Amino acid sequence: MRVLVTGAAGQVGREIVRLGPSLEVNVAGADRAALDITDVKAVDRAVEDSGADAVINAAAFTAVDRAESEPEAAFAVNRDGARHLAQVCAEADVPLIHLSTDYVFDGTKDGPYAPDDPVSPVNVYGASKAAGEVAIRETWDRHLIIRTAWVFSRFDGNFVSTMWRLAAERDRLAVVADQWGHPTAAADVARAALVAARRALEGVSGTVHVAGAELTTWRDLAVAALDATRGAVPTVPVDAIATAEYPTPAARPPRVELSMSESLERLGLTPLDWRARLQVEADTRFRPR
Repeated sequence: MRVLVTGAAGQVGREIVRLGPSLEVNVAGADRAALDITDVKAVDRAVEDSGADAVINAAAFTAVDRAESEPEAAFAVNRDGARHLAQVCAEADVPLIHLSTDYVFDGTKDGPYAPDDPVSPVNVYGASKAAGEVAIRETWDRHLIIRTAWVFSRFDGNFVSTMWRLAAERDRLAVVADQWGHPTAAADVARAALVAARRALEGVSGTVHVAGAELTTWRDLAVAALDATRGAVPTVPVDAIATAEYPTPAARPPRVELSMSESLERLGLTPLDWRARLQVEADTRFRPR
């Protein structure tokens, strides 16, 4: 199987390229410099030239706070880019695997969100991702939309790596403790996307939830991230604060619990242990072999 992955320089895209051979997938990676998904003609050329059996869209505008002041840019990538990929995949008759987010929900439901629950984003980023989902559903039936959450990796530019950096610079940290979600390793998202591509070729379609099994808070994730370094980063105190004490341009959903058992069964995946993966990511970064 040959797969074209957009956003190949991002943390999930890099893992898709890395993991492809282990799953007997020939991955053609295209970063933003090679493929701007807001350019439909470029998308058409890339899909045709790749000869791909499936396309995985890991390209996204993910700067949640910046999206509030740059909504046009967020929607151009997250909605229009998704539509372009769906249009081209429809013309080429190849399935599209699209990565989305738990931020399409407002986080006020008493209980887990199912994949078919109505969306109600509270910020521009979530709205742009929700619009991208709609664009894909309206354009091409052969799709699998994977909603995930709180993605981390050993690479810079995510919450976990930011905690590692700040702990090395400060005597103590203060992290929000009243927002709940599912931390998810980029490597686990990548594996799910590659598996989903194969499943899509077998006829599976729709929307699924794939994220770390255990619900936790940002503060507790920060503590776990520091502990996972085995002393490579100082385990400074992490104070629990309320969202109101750390105002941000974009609102965040307070608690998004995802219903995942049916989704994992559809893809043939087992529950994801984010704590075990966090340890692997920390060891890889701080104790490379």
